[in-house]
Amino acid sequence: MKSADLCPRVPMPAEASGPVQRLRNYTGGMADSSFDVVSKVDKMEADNALNQAHKEVEQRYDFKNVGASIEWSGEKVLMKANSAERVKAVLEVFESKLIKRGISLRSLDVGEPFASGKEFRIEASLKNGIEQDAAKKISKLIRDEAPKSVKSQIQGDELRVSSKSRDDLQATMALLKGADLDVALQFVNFR
Repeated sequence: MKSADLCPRVPMPAEASGPVQRLRNYTGGMADSSFDVVSKVDKMEADNALNQAHKEVEQRYDFKNVGASIEWSGEKVLMKANSAERVKAVLEVFESKLIKRGISLRSLDVGEPFASGKEFRIEASLKNGIEQDAAKKISKLIRDEAPKSVKSQIQGDELRVSSKSRDDLQATMALLKGADLDVALQFVNFR
C-alpha cells in the first residue's frame, strides 16, 4: 500500500470561501499605515483652566470691586466686568490658564467685548472638530507639499492620512505641525 492511500486528502472545492479563500488571496503585502488629524479640546482640562481662572479673578486685588467673573454659560465661557479693559484682563487670565493646561489658543473662539446694562461681557467658545473648509485646506497642503505616497481623505470632522511608508507619515506630521493653520491639530490612531 502506498502512503498516499493511508491518508487520503480531502478534495478542496473549487470555489472556497471564508478563511480558505482569504489565505489563497493573501499576497503578503504590508497594509497602509495611517493616522487621524483631529481638533479636539479636552473638556475636563478646559473646565480646570476655567476654575483656576475663576479663583485667580476672585483673589486678585486689581479685580476687587469691578464685578469681574468668569463662568460657563452652556457650552460657552462668559466673562463679565464693569469696564472693557477689565473684561479683557479676565480673558487674558483665562488664556494663560488654558496655555498652562496644554490647550492651544487656536481652539478658543473669542467674541468682542459688548455692553450689557452696566457691565461688559465677552463670550468665548471652544472649537471642536475640523471645519470642512479647513479640512480641505489641510488636504490640499498634504497633496501639494507632503511626499507623493501620502493620501488624505476627509471623514466628517477629522482627516485620515495614509501611506505605505511610516517615514512619509512622520514627515507629513512635521509638515502639519510647522504649517500656519487656524486650527489646533492633534494626531491620533497612528498605526
